[in-house]
Amino acid sequence: MIPYRHAAVAVLALFAVAAYAQTSKIAPEMSFFITSAGLGKGADLGGLAGADRHCQQLAAAAGHGKKTWRAYLSTTGAKPVHARDRIGKGPWYTAEGRLVARNVDELHVNNSINRMTALTEKGQIVNGRADAPNMHDILTGSMPDGRASVAGDKDTTCGNWTKSGEGSAIVGHHDRWGLRDDEPARSWNSAHGSRGCSQDNLRASGGAGMFYCFAAN
Repeated sequence: MIPYRHAAVAVLALFAVAAYAQTSKIAPEMSFFITSAGLGKGADLGGLAGADRHCQQLAAAAGHGKKTWRAYLSTTGAKPVHARDRIGKGPWYTAEGRLVARNVDELHVNNSINRMTALTEKGQIVNGRADAPNMHDILTGSMPDGRASVAGDKDTTCGNWTKSGEGSAIVGHHDRWGLRDDEPARSWNSAHGSRGCSQDNLRASGGAGMFYCFAAN
């Protein structure tokens, strides 16, 4: 039995080393990432609180849980919440330590977000339009300036991130590539509305229920 016990200890040690290697390669200044996975319920993220919690948990698993993380999402209604007001003042860096933007204004005018820089909290590239499956639709519910939509009764946030059926949410293209060669198609945060709010609906238009997370401090 002793050899088996030693083998089990060795296997556990290898897992520990692998986990350490995964987190240690992440730049200490990381303050921006795309979630490596959604919550599995389409655009039902449990509201802003649920989305923030998901950001925090993923960041903690990557060794960055001491920062305060916020989802880049807007909500609509009598008291709208604007994504740009939730994420702190910057600057923000990727998992590789690349500068995304120095401040909120630069983020919404001239940032460095693209398929090669908009990485997950694990430092992984997210599939774009040229990949299979395409996952470039990133949930935001926001206009190009980072504010909530003022499109009247039109649903642009899948019921403020609580719906996984009918409805729609504004998405951006992290790879800056769409069906047309125009500004909306190249927008990282406001490309088009989703076909619905379910996981299948999001997949149908090139998404996976993923969203941006920023360190607010």
